[in-house]
Amino acid sequence: MTENNKLKNIVSQFVGSEKDITVEPLGKGHINDSYKVVVDNKPYVLQRVNHYIFKNVPELQNNILRVTNHIREKLKAKGVTDLDRRVLSLTPTQNGELFYKDDEGNYWRMMPFIDNSKSYEEINPELAYRAGLAFGDFQKTLADLPGGSLFETIPNFHNMESRLATFRQAVKDNKSGRLSEVADLVAEIEARAEEMCKIERLGREGKLPKRTNHCDTKVNNILFDDSDQVLCVVDLDTVMPGYVSSDFGDFIRTGANNGAEDDNNLDNVSVNLDIFEGYAKGYLESAASFLTDAEIDNLAFGAKLLTYMQTVRFFADYIDGDLYYKIAYPEHNLVRTKAQFKLLQSLEKNFDKMQEIVKKYH
Repeated sequence: MTENNKLKNIVSQFVGSEKDITVEPLGKGHINDSYKVVVDNKPYVLQRVNHYIFKNVPELQNNILRVTNHIREKLKAKGVTDLDRRVLSLTPTQNGELFYKDDEGNYWRMMPFIDNSKSYEEINPELAYRAGLAFGDFQKTLADLPGGSLFETIPNFHNMESRLATFRQAVKDNKSGRLSEVADLVAEIEARAEEMCKIERLGREGKLPKRTNHCDTKVNNILFDDSDQVLCVVDLDTVMPGYVSSDFGDFIRTGANNGAEDDNNLDNVSVNLDIFEGYAKGYLESAASFLTDAEIDNLAFGAKLLTYMQTVRFFADYIDGDLYYKIAYPEHNLVRTKAQFKLLQSLEKNFDKMQEIVKKYH
């Protein structure tokens, strides 16, 4: 059977076999394989879920169902009519399941494709403002999600204490023999370690609540219409419990960097305060009404935290011998580490300004 026929057979598990089906690759996702599917002129997205990263696909799919159903009900209550464009929906299999597991052990899912939508890779202050509105509204809408906490699809994903434990084990093992050349940078990481674990401490002390987080708040995880108005938030695999500072900080880390994540020229790397302000303004317009003062006080810190966390992750992988992240050249993870650390230094330098911006819109 050809690859295309295999894919058509998988699609038929969802829509039945007596259909006119076409399948073609869609995008270049880093984790899941995606395809654009057309069934009797109706478009869908077919995805193979990476079950090496997401170990429990049934629970992951149940998370997505709970989240999208809740958002849909909230939109209905507001009188929104174009629901199929404003929230993702899962297409069940012919047996009523949320996924199909093939003979090779791969997990597949289907969703209707949202036509006349677009996403962005690049960011500007106006798009940052709209992204802030989108992710703030996403968290606010899910603040009263019934049925208890969601399943943690990647355990300890944004847990700094856990990430530091992994980093320290990498330093101890020094598998690649690279440690002597980066000892100064290891010292910089350790000098900040206590401060960077404060969110977990505040959580244990009952001073910060866990919310329903997106956990991958990049601008390309928002769909916009032709007028650049927000349609919906997508890529819901990592939606799980977390602290709002992490979601806020992850957007700033990825969106408000004047340089690239792996910039070789560190002179390019610094925080863009206009994008920070745009995002903070939109986010607080949407979310401030349900956040505690302690959560708002730690939003700007979240930008430092997630940048530090990514520095630690790239650095641990470099010391381990590049086992996790794909690299384009031998020093790639070290270049990433240094670029993230430079962004962290810029965030530290501008932290008081960032705090003032947050206060301005609270």
